[in-house]
Amino acid sequence: MTDLPSTVEIREEGPREGFQIEPGPIPTDRKVALVDALSATGLHHIQVCSFVSPKLVPGWADAEAVVAGFAPRPGVTYTALWFNAAGLNRALAFKDRLKVEGAVTVVASEAFSLKNLNRDRAKNLEAQRANVAAHLAAGVAVPRISVQAAFGCNYSGDVPPAKVVEALADAFAIGAEQGLTLREATLADTMGWATPARIERVLGEVRARWPDLSLILHLHDTRGLGIANAHAGLRLGVSRFDTTVGGLGGCPFAGQPGAPGNIATEELVLLCEEMGIATGIDLEALVEAGRLAEDVVGRTLPSTMLRSGTLARFRQAA
Repeated sequence: MTDLPSTVEIREEGPREGFQIEPGPIPTDRKVALVDALSATGLHHIQVCSFVSPKLVPGWADAEAVVAGFAPRPGVTYTALWFNAAGLNRALAFKDRLKVEGAVTVVASEAFSLKNLNRDRAKNLEAQRANVAAHLAAGVAVPRISVQAAFGCNYSGDVPPAKVVEALADAFAIGAEQGLTLREATLADTMGWATPARIERVLGEVRARWPDLSLILHLHDTRGLGIANAHAGLRLGVSRFDTTVGGLGGCPFAGQPGAPGNIATEELVLLCEEMGIATGIDLEALVEAGRLAEDVVGRTLPSTMLRSGTLARFRQAA
């Protein structure tokens, strides 16, 4: 376990991931309350909303109101998600409150690209060229690649590591055309196909090709292996993870209504702390934010820690 990082950066995506899939409607002020609660936990990175079509994702029809409503906290970076020039322009209206930064988004499964984005591989690459050009024209940096369906797909089955390498190569080719320096890549287990063995295989192939590329894992807990997969990533030295408080979220186009969302932030924090890896996060405050999230969405969330709490009081009692 010599590759374990000494610190981990946890990128909270609960508001964005969660409110895109909850049936709602959820009042804007309740969404804002969750963002503010998360801001007080020691998290340094919170993705607050999606600037997407309200027809396709009605849960984010109030994205502008949420961004205008939360109270920015010093030391916390707030971000949003978008997929096209229209979304970028909506984000740019809040560049005083959000860190506006782009990514080259590619998909390791063409079947999922068609389902999620209505684009085959060629059309998505064309769209990404236009997307990058729009970002650069607006003076917005594009330092990152995002690979969706990097570990498997409900529509095409197993995704070989070679397909992830191919998708990354597509993104680097677009970057080279535009003069970009792409320093980092998010590998997303969009539909919950990852296992520790898959994590090892995919990371091994990617690092063999691009050893200096900084990797971020975006893991879903669809089949209960999310934390095991995070542990595998930690053992391989991964130090950045996307998570959601309480296990909120899930992909609305994955064909699995009711499935758990991302790995729960509080469960990853507990794992890291018990392994001696620093997160800088107040776990008790985070659990309370998770319980607030449950109240906001009006249902029980997947996180077991919201039922059992932390270990702190038991240690004190012992």
